[in-house]
Amino acid sequence: MTQSVLITGSNSGFGLLIANTLLQAGHQVIASMRDPEGRNASIANDLKAKGAFIVDIDVTDDNSVNKGVAHAIEQAGKIDVLVNNAGVGTLGWQESYNIDDFKTVFDINVFGVQRMIRAVLPHMKQRGSGTLIQISSLLGKFVLPYFGAYNATKHAVEGMAENYRIELAQFGIQSLIIQPGGFGTDFGSSLIKASDRDVAASYGEQADAPEQMLAGFEQNYDSDQAPDPQMVADALLNLLQTAPAERPFRTTVDGLGMDAAIQGINSATESAMQGIYSAFQMDGLFELRQTQH
Repeated sequence: MTQSVLITGSNSGFGLLIANTLLQAGHQVIASMRDPEGRNASIANDLKAKGAFIVDIDVTDDNSVNKGVAHAIEQAGKIDVLVNNAGVGTLGWQESYNIDDFKTVFDINVFGVQRMIRAVLPHMKQRGSGTLIQISSLLGKFVLPYFGAYNATKHAVEGMAENYRIELAQFGIQSLIIQPGGFGTDFGSSLIKASDRDVAASYGEQADAPEQMLAGFEQNYDSDQAPDPQMVADALLNLLQTAPAERPFRTTVDGLGMDAAIQGINSATESAMQGIYSAFQMDGLFELRQTQH
């Protein structure tokens, strides 16, 4: 069944792959990005030529989000699925990130997610159906050193998605998570570095450990054996092609062998959640109720 899908951050990385993949599969795509008539004009025009609707959305700006979602509904007629993909990474000693740094990262990766969800939910609740998909990360379930602020945002998004799952299922709205591992996209080109550069020096001989680790990752991603980021777009398409009642809450996508370990954590989390809610006779909140009218 053809669905109308709004994707944030459609100008690059996973977002662009997802947009192209869904277009090829016959879905109606609403590709959002910043500055589609300026710096992202060529990408926007290419997507538009393939049949996508283009909307200008800056997820850090309330007015931009609200106007963009309204414009999306006006163009496409409806939003069946929201894919929160827009995000930014970090690199550096966690101590080096001051509060303003953390606010910047959270504004994009966490508050941006909440802005988008709040903008689409009135429409979805009125229709009695909808799907929220968060592009999280394996780092939403464990941490790697030197990605501290990013780790924290993805843990926050996972918690938000869990809560929306419980609160919205009774209204026919499904909350899902995709957890990509490391892939060779342009993600590393826009990393937010810490403002307090003096802190790194206090770590002595290990001061440049973050940069060394990133260089090692990038070397792996440039190799012939590197995992293909198209795997993430294919996983999302597979979710949309799966009956809602059969969709897993979390989907891991990784080509470096970490799937099994993270799936184990996910399974334990799911079991604990189900057990706790059952004990309090609240397990019915997991059931997705089809209330579309």
